Amino acid sequence: MQLSLVHLAGTEGSPVLVLGPSLGTAVTPLWGRAAELLGERFHVVGWELPGHGHGTPTTEPFTLADVAGAVVAAVDSTLGEVGFGYAGDSVAGAVGLQLALDVPDRLTGVAVLCTGAKIGTAESWAERAATVRASGTPAVVESSAKRWFGSGFLEREPAIGTELLGSLQHADAESYALVCEALAAFDVRDRLGEITVPVLAVGGAEDVATPATTLREHAAKVRGARFVELDGVAHLAPAEAPRAVASMVEALLVRDPAPAGMQVRRQVLGDAHVDRAVAGTTEVTADFQDFITRYAWGEIWTRPGLARRDRSIAVLTALVAGRHFEELEFHLRAALRNGLSREEIIEVLLQSAVYVGVPAANTAFGVARRVLAEE
Repeated sequence: MQLSLVHLAGTEGSPVLVLGPSLGTAVTPLWGRAAELLGERFHVVGWELPGHGHGTPTTEPFTLADVAGAVVAAVDSTLGEVGFGYAGDSVAGAVGLQLALDVPDRLTGVAVLCTGAKIGTAESWAERAATVRASGTPAVVESSAKRWFGSGFLEREPAIGTELLGSLQHADAESYALVCEALAAFDVRDRLGEITVPVLAVGGAEDVATPATTLREHAAKVRGARFVELDGVAHLAPAEAPRAVASMVEALLVRDPAPAGMQVRRQVLGDAHVDRAVAGTTEVTADFQDFITRYAWGEIWTRPGLARRDRSIAVLTALVAGRHFEELEFHLRAALRNGLSREEIIEVLLQSAVYVGVPAANTAFGVARRVLAEE
């Protein structure tokens, strides 16, 4: 079996992150928005299932262990024998568990989403394979739409839903059926205790295909694994909750808070500001600079619970409340860098005026007027 890699985001020279798709999806529509966020930190590449997206169709049976070996071979032939982080949804999550068992020395961490050490039953997979062989993948589009997405997702994100369902409709029927048969044979439940690679397991609260409760049970058997359940998410977490997924994957793979904190600090505040702060470090302030880099930026700003733009909203409000107007100035610039619009910043300051006080907000608007004019 041969697989090829698809470039998704980031630049060569950054740590490598390999992403894998769910059955019936192409990797780009599934991971595209999350990959863009992860590209700030990683060289992000994806792989395709046979007959899906850009993947070459096949008529030869295979196992998920074969797929795991093909993923490693594709990395080696394209990027060299580098270590890499890995994240996969559904069948690609199962491949991630297989990689953790087969090549732990190559992995910096594995995120498995909406998956399990065993998925479904042999009978259900055989039935679906037979349906697709007889009628093609369009025969399972309607049922997949019900399983894949959480409540209201298709109404909120119709374009993404349409693209994902389109990749299913155009997938090669025989290749799809062979993946079903590979899943029917996959079961590593009794080997989870052998895994030594850092593992993040993410379940969707509305996932009926791979229930979060089952994934939680499987993750509990992996030493040190972390489990997170996402509300409002069904089976395609990278598409349904890209910011949360990207933040959690980054936190898994960047575990030293000092360099991670400095990376985030520069991304949020800008190199010029951080360079000035570092250049001004003295024996008196050195420990404090290390403290804020490790804990404010390395422990808090890297947590998965909030996107960076949301953290900026909280910080702006807190700075107005505390009347820390000098810091408000550079955090206004950071808020723009984190994706807040001018209009959203104005709304945050108006909200602060009601709950914090008009005099503080009045001064804050003066700072904002100057910053927004410069930007």
